[in-house]
Amino acid sequence: MKDTSKIYLFLDDATQPLAEVTAPTSFELDTTKLVDGKHTLKIVSKDPTGKEGVRLVPFEVRNGPAITVEGIKANDKVDGVVPILINAYSKGDQKSFLIEGSETPTSIPSWVWILIIGFVGWAIYYTVLYLY
Repeated sequence: MKDTSKIYLFLDDATQPLAEVTAPTSFELDTTKLVDGKHTLKIVSKDPTGKEGVRLVPFEVRNGPAITVEGIKANDKVDGVVPILINAYSKGDQKSFLIEGSETPTSIPSWVWILIIGFVGWAIYYTVLYLY
C-alpha cells in the first residue's frame, strides 16, 4: 500500500475537522448550511512522515437575497434629506430564475446625460449649417 498524505478540512475556527480524507481528493462544500458572510476554509495536510502544511482559503457566502442600496455608499458624508433606494431579490432555486424584482432601478449616470446633450448639440449645429 502506498503512503499518501492525509487532508483535514476545517471551517472557520472549528476544532473538529469538517472532513478527513486522503490525497488526492474531491470535496463538495454545501454552502446552503452556512450563514451569509465571510468564512475561511482551513486545509491541513499531513504527509506520512508527520510534516504539516496549512492553507487558508477565505470566501464569502451569499445564499440569501441580494441587497442593493442606491443613494448612499459606505463612508459617505451626507447632510439633509437623502433619498435612498433599497432592493432585495433572490435568485430563486437552481432550476428557475425569478425575473420579478431581480433588477434594481437606478438613476441615469451623468456621463449619459453629457453624451446625449453633446449629441443633440452636434445635431443642431449640423442642421443649422445645412439649412443656411
